[in-house]
Amino acid sequence: MDELKSVNLSKFVSEAVSYICEAKLRSADIQAAVQVCSLLHQRYKDFSPCLIQGLLKVFFPGKSVDDLDADKNSRAMKKRSTLKLLIELYFVGIVEDASIFVNIIKDLTSAEHLKDREGTQTNLSLLSTFARQGKFFLGLQPHGQEAYDEFFKELNVTAEQKKFFKKALNSYYDTVAELLQSEHVSLRLMEAENAKVLSAKGELSDENTASYEKLRKSFDQLLRGVSSLAESLDMQPPVMPDDGNTTRVTTRTDALPSSGKDSSALEPIWDDEDTKAFYESLPDLRAFVPAVLLGEVEPKSNEQHAKGREQSSESTSEQETELHDDFQTSATEHQLEVKLDGGVKESDDKDKEKGKDGEKEKSKEKDLDKKNDREKEKGRAMDGASLDNILQRLPGCVSRDLIDQLTVEFCYLNSKANRKKLARALFNVNRTSLELLPYYSRLVATLSTCMKDVPSMLLSMLEEEFNFLINKKDQINIETKIKNIRFIGELCKFKMAPPALVFSCLKSCLDDFSHHNIDVACNLLETCGRFLYRSPETTIRMANMLEILMRLKNVKNLDPRHSTLVENAYYQHQQYQIRWPGQLGWFSTGRWSTTTPHRRFWWFLSQLWQEKMSLS
Repeated sequence: MDELKSVNLSKFVSEAVSYICEAKLRSADIQAAVQVCSLLHQRYKDFSPCLIQGLLKVFFPGKSVDDLDADKNSRAMKKRSTLKLLIELYFVGIVEDASIFVNIIKDLTSAEHLKDREGTQTNLSLLSTFARQGKFFLGLQPHGQEAYDEFFKELNVTAEQKKFFKKALNSYYDTVAELLQSEHVSLRLMEAENAKVLSAKGELSDENTASYEKLRKSFDQLLRGVSSLAESLDMQPPVMPDDGNTTRVTTRTDALPSSGKDSSALEPIWDDEDTKAFYESLPDLRAFVPAVLLGEVEPKSNEQHAKGREQSSESTSEQETELHDDFQTSATEHQLEVKLDGGVKESDDKDKEKGKDGEKEKSKEKDLDKKNDREKEKGRAMDGASLDNILQRLPGCVSRDLIDQLTVEFCYLNSKANRKKLARALFNVNRTSLELLPYYSRLVATLSTCMKDVPSMLLSMLEEEFNFLINKKDQINIETKIKNIRFIGELCKFKMAPPALVFSCLKSCLDDFSHHNIDVACNLLETCGRFLYRSPETTIRMANMLEILMRLKNVKNLDPRHSTLVENAYYQHQQYQIRWPGQLGWFSTGRWSTTTPHRRFWWFLSQLWQEKMSLS
């Protein structure tokens, strides 16, 4: 910056503009580029018009450009960075006319681009960036920027322009939402056709598999783009029917039993009745806690107090009118007997008495208000102390009865602030206390019946932490990653976390199947993999994920520890069939390893021995 101030670049303005327009800027470089442009704008008059014209060429290159189809990904990234730069330049005053954004939005929301799927994805990303960074153009309040209201008011964006931006983006969102719905229907139809082919022939052709994967990938990308645009516009993202249960069709024949029936349908989801009761038999809070404390019924005490006050006010008003009438009649009679001066003195004395009574009533009201405030403060202090006591007892709840009792006690302190503190305390569980995660998840599942915001707050924090940890490339603090993914898995078994979130986390690990991601994926499968594999809605998709897991294990040169982890995670769900010699028939067994329980091992041997003895 000091060199730019000291050097005369008046003869090289066009070169500076071309370098800025051709630079591959990242999001972190935008602010530095704005500072450079601001300095050049202050020193050279010809800089800003040339810069704006050069930046707009990125969005309107013209039909004569030869490399339009060269690298669409790089062009999309260039458009995104250029749009961010233009918005920042408008905020600092280098770009003075907001009409340039009108032309850009008109082009991005054009119906012609909807025919090209890659173009639609690019436009969705650009419009999400515009709506997120330029909420002021849409007349929306930027989150956390209330202090800059005066700054935004000084920007010369007319009401008509704001109306145009909002209408254009909302109509485009409705259009792509309809496109998403139609593509979802097409995906469902293809899945149904593939299921028929699998049941008839036992496998899918390579062409059908490729077309399905292509359609599935296109649908996932479109769903992410539409959801991002909805979030930027402060709207609810579209909800696909049974989206969390959308399953992929596998082409592997050994993933399907030879009998033509799904093996997971024959096997129960839970291994025993105690486990089933722990995850499915939740206490009914309405039977232990009054409905008023759960927020389901508004307190009637206020209504009763209001009615009592109205009745008391009516009675007092009637008494006052009667006394007033009596006073008037007595005064008229007295005036006939007493002199006028004496009557005036008595009226003055009564006025003084009334003034004293009014002052006494005001002082009493002030004292009552002070007492009420003190009682409220004491109540808040008591609630805070009792909430802290509950949060301190959380790590000691290592049984079903203890966690259920603590859940009921928390309901007596139900408030929005306390629910936020509880969600934060659950999220901050010690990374080595993995045994607490099932009980914490049971607490969340129990509260979810009456307090819908508790699981949503906790899930948002866990998902944000997972995305942060998965993007970090340093290979330390694996315990935090394992705690995070096992917490998500336990919430999934309580049906608090949607299966789509679990599959998304698993896919992120499989995309970069190395180092800690292997441990995270295996821990996720050990926690809720069997639950998803045995659930009818997700069994096919989980089988597909397990197939990818084994392919990656065979392709990559894993160390013995990771190889054992992958095998244990895989064979915990999958089963294979062997042909026993003689007339024993097909007998389904699991793969024997050092982790196989001895009880199951001896049970299999006893079954084989009994069948052999019956045949002999």
